[in-house]
Amino acid sequence: MNPTEVVNEILGVFREHGHRAYGEQVTELQHALQCATLARHGGEDDFVVAACLLHDYGHLVHGLGEDIADRGVDGRHECVGANRLSAWFPADVVEPIRNHAAAKRYLCWKETGYYDGLSAASRKSLALQGGPMNDAEARQFEADPQFDRSLRVRRYDDAGKQPDLVTPELESWRPLLESLVGH
Repeated sequence: MNPTEVVNEILGVFREHGHRAYGEQVTELQHALQCATLARHGGEDDFVVAACLLHDYGHLVHGLGEDIADRGVDGRHECVGANRLSAWFPADVVEPIRNHAAAKRYLCWKETGYYDGLSAASRKSLALQGGPMNDAEARQFEADPQFDRSLRVRRYDDAGKQPDLVTPELESWRPLLESLVGH
């Protein structure tokens, strides 16, 4: 597929499933748009901005429903999304997506008070994802080449849950995504 076809498919998935509840006060689509907008305003590079937009793509394509955490299921959305997107995007986009749940686990291990700042939905998913990392897991994660980008994506993930935040429309991200396909 060429870049336009790839982005048509991705944006189509957001249009079809982005209305779903996120477990927060925003929809999946609003969350994605907020994360990308905050990253852009934060001066992040295109790879991080794209990763922020696409980090929960796995929620939209895993087919397990909106309430999986309530059913005690970890759909491994980070891997589902990264695996799907890896056919089209470079590691600088895909690996922070794959790592964003691990980054939450890491930050719970590393920073006093990080857990207390998580929303109820994030705490619930954290428990399903293995809870805070242990020392060995944290040291291994710190050695990951995408460690820094992964933490930045995680921070925008945490911030992108604001019911009243105004963002650009989904289609406005097309040029960015098309520029990174096959990069």
